Amino acid sequence: MLIETTRFGKVEIDGGRVITFKDGLLGFPDHRRFALIQTTDDTVFYWMQSVEDPALAFLVCDPLAYVSDYQAQIRTDDVKTLELRDLTDCRVLVIVNKSDGYLTANLLGPLVIGAHSLLAKQLVLSDKRYSTRYRLVQIESLTAVSKTA
Repeated sequence: MLIETTRFGKVEIDGGRVITFKDGLLGFPDHRRFALIQTTDDTVFYWMQSVEDPALAFLVCDPLAYVSDYQAQIRTDDVKTLELRDLTDCRVLVIVNKSDGYLTANLLGPLVIGAHSLLAKQLVLSDKRYSTRYRLVQIESLTAVSKTA
């Protein structure tokens, strides 16, 4: 399946691997179908690209790469909704943003994706250990990069 993106141009994806958020994402309720695009050999960060909107894509990552004890509480009704075989039948990702010179992760709004069903849902956690702007990596300023080039 060929999809159009504003970041990467036309991209060929496996149509059988499209992820469906039945309820959309927070702030984007009408955007339901996404594909994970890996642009580098780095397996921590991916682009979650809307299949329907070329301009809509989110940088996502596995939170366990940065928070080894991270846990997203998945309710029994979510297990059914996502058609999970068990709790190991899912992948948890978090949306990454740029904030105050850092890449930050929204640990309070994880994305849970059924590994077999490819059905997904954004959870809303209330765990006080986490935040919506958990600092992952400091971004080097363009000045520092240009001085080393």
